[in-house]
Amino acid sequence: MKKIISSDRAPAAIGPYSQAVKVDCQSMLYVSGQIALDPDTMEIVGASAAEQCRQVMKNLGEVLGAAGAGFADIVKTTLFLENMDDFADVNEVYATYFESAPPARATVQVGRLPMNVKVEIEAVAAL
Repeated sequence: MKKIISSDRAPAAIGPYSQAVKVDCQSMLYVSGQIALDPDTMEIVGASAAEQCRQVMKNLGEVLGAAGAGFADIVKTTLFLENMDDFADVNEVYATYFESAPPARATVQVGRLPMNVKVEIEAVAAL
C-alpha cells in the first residue's frame, strides 16, 4: 500500500521524512492543519514550539484514529512554523512519531498562524 521512494541521485533526507511516498490505494484522508489546542478547554497547550508540537501530534493522532488510520498511514505532511529557529526542537518531537518509513514532508516558516501558535501540521494519509 505505501512504498518509500528514494534516489541517491537526489539529496538525502536531512530529517525524519522520506523523499517520496508511493501509494496504491482507493481512499485518501486529507487532515486539516492541527494546532496545539486542548480539545476540552480549547486553550493553547505549551509555550514552546516543542510543547505545542506534542499537542499538535496528539490532535493529529485523534483525527487519524477517527478515520481508522494511524501515523503509519501518513504519506505526506506539511509543517508550518512561526519561526524556523524552532525547526530542530519541532523535528525532535515529530521524529518520535515516525521512527521508520517517515512520510514525505515540507516545512515552511509563515508570517502568522491561527491563534498565534508556533506550530501547525497538516497531513495526507492513505487508507
